[in-house]
Amino acid sequence: MNYHLDPHGTKLLLQYQERRPIYERMEKIAYDHLRYTLRRQGIYVTSIEHRIKEEHSLAGKLELKGAKYESLDDITDILGLRVITFYTDDVDKVAAIAKHTFDIDWQESVDKRKLHQLDSFGYNSLHYICRLPKSVIDDPEMPELNQYRFELQMRTALQHVWSTIEHDTGYKGEVKIPHEYQRQFNRLAGMLELIDDEFSRLRTRLTDYRRQVQSLVASGQLDDVLLDSDSFKSYLHLKPFDRLNQRIAAVNQAEILPCSLLSFVPILQSFGFKTLGDVDRMITKDADDAYQLALSQLAFTDIDILSENVGLLNLCIVHILKGGEGLPGLKQFYNHLYGKQGDSFANIMMKQVTDLPFMHKKK
Repeated sequence: MNYHLDPHGTKLLLQYQERRPIYERMEKIAYDHLRYTLRRQGIYVTSIEHRIKEEHSLAGKLELKGAKYESLDDITDILGLRVITFYTDDVDKVAAIAKHTFDIDWQESVDKRKLHQLDSFGYNSLHYICRLPKSVIDDPEMPELNQYRFELQMRTALQHVWSTIEHDTGYKGEVKIPHEYQRQFNRLAGMLELIDDEFSRLRTRLTDYRRQVQSLVASGQLDDVLLDSDSFKSYLHLKPFDRLNQRIAAVNQAEILPCSLLSFVPILQSFGFKTLGDVDRMITKDADDAYQLALSQLAFTDIDILSENVGLLNLCIVHILKGGEGLPGLKQFYNHLYGKQGDSFANIMMKQVTDLPFMHKKK
């Protein structure tokens, strides 16, 4: 292609063409190592982007301001990586990992979040100018791998979306935007920045809440813990259904296979249970009847494999029947668990429980 470059710009472009294979290898090494390190540290990000600046893009840059670069080494974004996180505080976590992963050129790096420009939300990235250290790659035949610099940007998903919107609308282009539109952009940027911060605060609050729930559950203060999926997970660590499961399994010396019990949370909530204390009281109150129900089903069979939900399943059935909900209540329960087959399961169960003691007590 023909570019409108002066001799200096042409020289830099030729350097770029010669160095392209080195940048391509650097790109793979930097991306693979950063992705591996983030996963190992348990940092979940929405994406890690990486690219080498295309020749025509570099040529355009050199046409505009090639004189400011003495050599290609002065252009630090030929190779670029961008880590996009969900939360603002995760940007700092990624940055901390980057400090231990790459050699950072601190004089060239910039934290644009600290500039506090009114219209800069989409550009509030943290930018590190990096080199690959020899602890990551040490190839005597290609020492340039440790010498050439690259740019690492870290920003949130909302910042990334806003930056894309700004670029798409031409807000940062050469044409001057009327004041009324600038004001609208700035208002929206402020709203997104507030949302970004609030999502991080909300995550912190939810984390604190989960820790509080775990502490209350561990101390046995179950009436102080609202029943939801998170609290029920913590409750399951106490193995509240194990004793009943073991009694039922002993009927046929059956093996108990693990399974998730979280599908029972909306069922327990439909019973009117508000706290984990309500669930715990159901176990105490109905465990013997739940065992008798399971015994009536298993005693004349050779079933030797049971699901871990067997105890809770029978507790729910007993609770429904003792509450007087009868066949309609069983159908609703089984339909939630098994879909369209629920009605047939409910009909079979209703026949099996007819002679059980707790059914006569109810009458």
